[in-house]
Amino acid sequence: MESCLLLDAGSGGRASQRLVKQCFLQQFANPLLERMDDAALLADLKGALAMSTDSYTVTPLFFAGGSIGSLAVHGTVNDVSMLGARPRYLSCGFILEEGLPLETLEQVVADMAVASRKANVPIVTGDTKVVPRGACDKMFINTTGIGEIFTANPPSGHNARPGDAVLVSGAVGDHGLTIMGSREGLSFLTDVATDSAPLNHMVAEILAAVGDVHVLRDPTRGGLATTLTEIAEQSQVGIELDETSIPVHEAVRNGCSFLGLDPLYLANEGKCICILPEAKAADALAAMRRSPYGQEAVCVGRVVAGRPQVTLRTRIGGQRLLGMLEGAQLPRIC
Repeated sequence: MESCLLLDAGSGGRASQRLVKQCFLQQFANPLLERMDDAALLADLKGALAMSTDSYTVTPLFFAGGSIGSLAVHGTVNDVSMLGARPRYLSCGFILEEGLPLETLEQVVADMAVASRKANVPIVTGDTKVVPRGACDKMFINTTGIGEIFTANPPSGHNARPGDAVLVSGAVGDHGLTIMGSREGLSFLTDVATDSAPLNHMVAEILAAVGDVHVLRDPTRGGLATTLTEIAEQSQVGIELDETSIPVHEAVRNGCSFLGLDPLYLANEGKCICILPEAKAADALAAMRRSPYGQEAVCVGRVVAGRPQVTLRTRIGGQRLLGMLEGAQLPRIC
């Protein structure tokens, strides 16, 4: 193959076949994909299903702790999991810019394969298009996931109730600040790395431990503050947070202070919010902490009756109203 992509790699002819066989099939190999049909036959799915799709355009393609490839797998696996589902299969679609080094594509695909195996969710179908130079920025990836609902009452952003505890599985803001540091070459952010991770196994542990979980969400674009505001509006409840309880890594806190950013609005790609009856919070926290991705899990607040808004009790004892992100703190973070 050529050292970089040419337009005929997306033509559907011999060059397309070579790219699929030498790049994608080599990394994503599994019996369903290897049939090379126009669609994957998923004969073993049963009961209610969850489905999610997302597109990834992050710049740069590679950053501390991950890449657009691992991010594309983790993001969709996590979205399916937040509905109380066990992710079973993924599809992936690539839009690639003519001239992209083949080595770059191969590394992204390898990262996707590793992430897929770690989550135990195979990639079973996909598509590739190559577009002229300048028609896209190097690489766009779309992933779609499908999973089986395994809980009687699937979590939803509409289900938060007064008296619920609000838990987060770890420190916030890592991913968003990592992307900024990588993009801009900020040497003082070298201690910050993405939190991108598959949360499906941790979610299964939580649901097995407590059963009745009202809300599960991953606070990606817009961060913790925006996601909780969405939940408050969906459920028509108030959410009260304690700033001293919200975990933020020291390197992230310092970087945000220097750059004038708020970690509560920075993207996360390996954290989840869990809202459930307060009596079950201890068991849920214990389940989170058994996962390598939930060892910093804490309770950060509670759900109350009242106006659908999020309020933060600050470190000095005041109150701050948190709304949705206005504008964009960071472009192209996922």
